[in-house]
Order: sequence, then structure tokens, then C-alpha cells
Amino acid sequence: MPKKKKKTKPKIFVLDTNVLLHDSASFLHFDEHDIAIPITVLEELDNFKRGHELINFHARDFLRTLDSITGDVLFEDGVSLDEDHGKIRVVVDNAWDEELISVFSEDTPDNRILNNAFRLSKTIPDRTVILVSKDTNLRLKAKSLGLLAQDYTTDKIESVDKLYTGIRLFENVKGSTIDTLHTEPFQVEAAVVEENIQPEPNENFILRNGQKSVLATYDAFDDYYVRVNKQPAYGITPRNAEQSFALKALTNPRIQLVTLSGKAGTGKTLLALAGALESRSMYRQIFLARPIVPLSNRDIGYLPGDIESKIDPYMQPLYDNLSVIKHQFREEDDRFQKINDMQESDKLLITPLAYIRGRSFQKVFFIVDEAQNLTPHEVKTIITRAGEGTKIVFTGDIYQIDQPYLDTLSNGLSYMINRMRGQKVFAHVTLEKGERSPLAELASDLL
Repeated sequence: MPKKKKKTKPKIFVLDTNVLLHDSASFLHFDEHDIAIPITVLEELDNFKRGHELINFHARDFLRTLDSITGDVLFEDGVSLDEDHGKIRVVVDNAWDEELISVFSEDTPDNRILNNAFRLSKTIPDRTVILVSKDTNLRLKAKSLGLLAQDYTTDKIESVDKLYTGIRLFENVKGSTIDTLHTEPFQVEAAVVEENIQPEPNENFILRNGQKSVLATYDAFDDYYVRVNKQPAYGITPRNAEQSFALKALTNPRIQLVTLSGKAGTGKTLLALAGALESRSMYRQIFLARPIVPLSNRDIGYLPGDIESKIDPYMQPLYDNLSVIKHQFREEDDRFQKINDMQESDKLLITPLAYIRGRSFQKVFFIVDEAQNLTPHEVKTIITRAGEGTKIVFTGDIYQIDQPYLDTLSNGLSYMINRMRGQKVFAHVTLEKGERSPLAELASDLL
């Protein structure tokens, strides 16, 4: 008679504050395993519960949820969440473990959380205790003490190498296919193009055969390949195939969500703004926003001046891009004056992202710059605000992240590209060729 497998006990995951500020529902993503929340985490969340940023929402949301779970019961052993999840407990034992007293010279929140996890692993030796934190240094400190530690990976993509680029190159394509795409006015039925391509919705293609080539994008709504030309948008002419694909998606009203990724100088923000201005008649308003990420871990409150003076340095790159477009025209040109008129009447609004959270958008062309500094939950919050007739464009460089708890795999831009791929209303283009100057391109590649 075969021996029965010994049932393993659920693990205990100790959650750091930054995990709950990243995703207030993170404690529900550990299946049947138990969750431990150090009392220090609740103290830190209390400091974050006031404010309008998403981390403030996460702090409030988790505290309310925890209160509704526990009611008036002080729980030490844990309270069951539901039949699909384990228990959740608050660890109130702040006594320092003797082994750690000599290790840590300072009594900091991080060290107290680490102490709680360490003591749990010693007092419950028959359970696997794992500290979950988005702080790399805290995970290293835990591992140096022999404690298991890991990042919160629920919303991480598998690999950057496998991230969808939105562009494919095909060599040795039949000459007749290229000729057909060139001779037909705009569209060619998918059945005419080679079957081995198997396109994604709104995917872009560079088709070549010897001296012949053509740019095309696949329209999943009509099952057509559409030839893509270097069509200018509000004075901005695409300089390469990638930029041509980007402008095509930006000015297509049926595509409601566009992402543009690429290193500095590839034209992401400039193209997005040009596409918005070219399409302005279809929208009530153009919003151009970006998250404020203070440098050197210092809040904008340290900057001199009133709130406008504090914010202006963060918004200046957006004004720079707008200036580039304006100066494609002479001052007496109607298009130059139109941009000024739109700014004065708030038809074109440049603003910090925090100022427009919580609003719903009807018939708005909404550009979110530096989207790599957003969490997946922040991206979801923005998109779910889209009302009828709204188009949202996210731009960013997944290799230039300024948030300490995000990386190339866990940032909101990478997550969105990975999850939205294959949807008819979504298009993505990875821009690789820099167009600022040979010097800027060299610096981006080598430094």
C-alpha cells in the first residue's frame, strides 16, 4: 500500500510596508498561505493614509480592509480570510531577538520588521517564514541572517527579452506581396499577404525583398493590412519606420490605448503630442501629464517657492516638446497660434499626474509621460477612468526607472504592454533609433 504524502503546512509570509503601498490587495495573492503584518507596518501605513497619491489610497484601503476583517477582536493566532486563502495576523511582539541586538545598531522600522520575521521563524520552526519586501536592501539583510526573503512578484512580467515590441521584420517576402501593398490605395486583404506572418492586432511590419520594401500594419477590426507612409502630424515628420508606425497608431481613432517605449531621444513624447494635436478635432481636451518623482529621495516640499514653482521643473520637459512643435511654424502661422489658444483656454493642459487622479475623462486625448515610474495598479487606475471617446497614450523608458521599488519587470509600463497585447483597441511600438543627435545617440548607447 503506497504511503500517503505528508501534508505540508502553509507558509507564513511577512509583508513589508512597501508591498502594501504598492498593492493594497497584495495579501490576497498568497493562496492558502498565512499572512503576518508586523505592528510596525501598521504604524508606517498610518503615516501614509493622508494625501491624494495612490500610495495614500493603498494605505487607507488596506487599513479599512483589515479593520473589516478583524472587527473588534484582537488577534494573535490569525483570522481566516476565506476558504480560498489562509489566515492573517498582526505581529505585536516587538521584543528584540538576542541574536539581532548586536547586529543592528539602530532601531529603525525596517529592522523591527526584520526582527519580527526572524522571531517568527524561530518560535514557529515547523512553518516556513518568508519576508516579502520590494526593498532590495532589506531582502539582502534578511538573507544574511538566514531568513528567506523575496520580492512581491504577482504583477511582474516574465522577461524583458520576451516583451512585445509591436514591430517585426520579414526578409525575402514575395515581390508580388510588396507590389500589391504599394499599388493598392491603402488596404490589402490579409489573405493576400503571406500566411506565415500570423499578426497580432495592430502589429507593425517591415516587409523586404531585395531592393523592395514596404511598411504595413495589421488592422484586426477589418482583417486588413494597411500600408504605412511617412505621414507628418502637426508639422512633425517621422524620421524612421518606428516613428511612422507610432504616428499611425496615435492618429487612428479606433485604437484607444497606445504605448510607446524607448530610450531617451527616440521621440516618444514629441510624437504623442504631435499625434494629439493632429487629432485634436476628435477630442474635447488634450491632457499631457507625468508623475512627479523627486530626486535624491527629497520631497518637492524642499524646493523653494509656491506650488507652481515647485512643480515647474518636473513639467519642463513637456513644455520643451510643445515648444519644438510650435517652432515648426512661423509665429504668424495659424497652427502656431492655435497651440497658444488651446493652452489659454485649457484645451491643452500640462499638469502633474497627481492633479488629475480621481477624475473621469470624456473625449480626452490623455498622454501619460514617464509611465515606467508608475506601478501596475496606478496604470490600471488611470485606464479605468477613461470615459467614452477617450484615448490614452503611455510613454516611457523601462530602463530609466526613478522609483526605488520598481524595476524593468515590475513597472506599470512593462506590465501593461504584456497584458494588453493582442487586444484590438491596443497598439504598442518600441522606438529604438535615437533622433536627437549623433552625440545624444552615442551617450545613450555607451554611458
